[in-house]
Formats: sequence, structure tokens, C-alpha cells
Amino acid sequence: MGDLLLVRHGETEWSLSGRHTSSTDIPLTENGREQAKRLAPLVASHCIAAAFVSPMRRALETARLAGVEEARVDADLCEWDYGGYEGVTTAEIHRTRPDWFLFDDGVAPGPPEHPGESPEQVGARAERMLAKVDAALAEGEGSVVLFSHGHFLRVLTARRLGLRASDGALFQLATGTVSRLSTEHRRHVVAGWNVRPPS
Repeated sequence: MGDLLLVRHGETEWSLSGRHTSSTDIPLTENGREQAKRLAPLVASHCIAAAFVSPMRRALETARLAGVEEARVDADLCEWDYGGYEGVTTAEIHRTRPDWFLFDDGVAPGPPEHPGESPEQVGARAERMLAKVDAALAEGEGSVVLFSHGHFLRVLTARRLGLRASDGALFQLATGTVSRLSTEHRRHVVAGWNVRPPS
């Protein structure tokens, strides 16, 4: 069975400033585009059996610039729905909720179209995505690559490893990086994390 490659999209203005970004569809910065381009050799070094991408522009652009043109768009790869915390930084949230921690507490309710998600809801979505990954791995030879977002990919990693969704907190994930989940003795393991190409 092949590996699972996780690509966090390149830098955006909001990722740079620490603003929570889920449904706000903002583009990559120029540096984010360069990050994505530099990922192409890393991705190309793997035999890719299938690729999936979040429908958000920052993820789609990262996939294209990283050399993956045929990725299947899948809404299950969207970022954690931050609800009422969309566009807000952790420092701003701590002014009124000093002990707030996303992976334990979830988010404040948002508007009906983006009500927010609990850690458990994000975990359930990650499990749906992992079922699609496993089906793709079973169908073809090679690895599967996902182009997605930081907090969602952290939860997905936790669930792949048999951990709670909230344990995604353990896996810090930078923009414009490739991480690799593999198997050892039939168990899921982290084989590479936050990998960037040589500058």
C-alpha cells in the first residue's frame, strides 16, 4: 500500500497574520505561490495514484503550482469551520476567553451558512476523507496526495494514527509543506513531517 501525502497550501495574508481562515476564499501571497512551486519536485518524487484537493482557491492554486493538474475536488478537505471566529486571531479570542484552545473548545457559533464545527465534527469529516483515501490506495499502485488546510490536516493525521481528533494539537503544520503518513508493521506512522524542499 502506498503512502498518504499531506500538503498544506502556501502562505496567504491571513495565515501570515494568524487570522483563522476557513470559508473566506483568499488567494496565496507571492511567497505562498513560490512555496507551492518549490513543492513540485517533492510531490513528483512519489508515484501518485490519486490526488484530492479542497475547493478553496488557496488549495487549488497550491495543487496546480505543485504540478498536480488532475486532483479531485472534495469538500471534505475544507478547513475547520471556524464559525464566529472566522478572520479572528487567537490573541483576539484570548482577550475574552483567555483559556480558549481550539482543539479542546471548538469555536463560537457563526451564521447559518458557517455555523462552526466541534473537534468531533471535524474528526468525523476526516474519517470520511480517510475512507476515500483507503479506497484510492486499494484501487491503484502508488500514493495518495491531499491538498488542504492546517487544522483539518492535523485532525486527519490524529485520526489516521488512531488518536482523538483533539490530538491534532500535537502536529504543528506549516504552510507550503509536505508531510507523509506511511505504515510500519501494518500500523500507521508519521514518516515525514513539515518537509520543505532545499532552498
